[in-house]
Amino acid sequence: MKKNMIKLLALAFVILSNACNAKKPETKKNNSSIAENLYFGYKPPGLNPEVFVPKKSTSEDWKLGNKDSFDMKEFYFTYSGNDPFQPAVVVYRQEENYYKTSKYTFHASGTENSNILYSRHNYIERTASGWSKLKSLGPMFDSKDLGIMVLSISANGTIVFDDYKTDNGIRISRIKDGKREEPKLLGKEINSGKLVAHPFIAPDESYLIWDSEREDGYGKSDNYISFRQQDGSWGSAINMGDKINSELVENGARLTPDGKYLLFKRSEEKVKEDGSTYWETKDYWVDAKIIEQLRPQ
Repeated sequence: MKKNMIKLLALAFVILSNACNAKKPETKKNNSSIAENLYFGYKPPGLNPEVFVPKKSTSEDWKLGNKDSFDMKEFYFTYSGNDPFQPAVVVYRQEENYYKTSKYTFHASGTENSNILYSRHNYIERTASGWSKLKSLGPMFDSKDLGIMVLSISANGTIVFDDYKTDNGIRISRIKDGKREEPKLLGKEINSGKLVAHPFIAPDESYLIWDSEREDGYGKSDNYISFRQQDGSWGSAINMGDKINSELVENGARLTPDGKYLLFKRSEEKVKEDGSTYWETKDYWVDAKIIEQLRPQ
């Protein structure tokens, strides 16, 4: 019965997750030069963003992580496929009569083998038997009045996050003298315009990327970047330009774990035949060197 339950959960997850799609690309043995230039089986983009089209996925890409110590109250799946837009771990935690989902993505901290993965309000640690149960980031992140959509963390443990419940913009929390500081709102360089959200802090904290809707933008939400100044302050917001942004909605920019590529989303509102509307979102990626082209000289 227990094994059947695990199989059913695994099957349900694969169907419902709508995770990209399948077999890892095959390369001919005599075509090693092409294979060397591939990135997890994909031809990588240059300095012009390209739509990321994932290859088909199979159930082998998602594995039940704690099958030997299965607990219906909290269980997780790990992703081993080749789509950088997919989370590394997805945790299902029972809360009253439903399951709450938490997605964990490797942060670009200089290594893809991080032993700690962060979500919006908590984190998990790698153990000898797999990933741990959910762990709290502390009382300052546990408040029910806090609505975090995206949390990003640097190599030094500095956390930046947004808050959709209060719409106060992006906050930052550093570690000082071994203790985590109370989150503080960033300045107007970052928190200006509408819908300020989805922050990403560089591993070395040299820049911060986020999205918002501003008068100097290309239409709706655009991706912006601010570079850290020598005195520790944040520089003026820089629109990431017409290669990254358009008259549509761009948001959710972040680096791949190895720091080689910048990922972001572009969404467009469309109208059905019956007059109702829906959003169509596409994933884009571009060489991360584009960030250096934006850095003030």
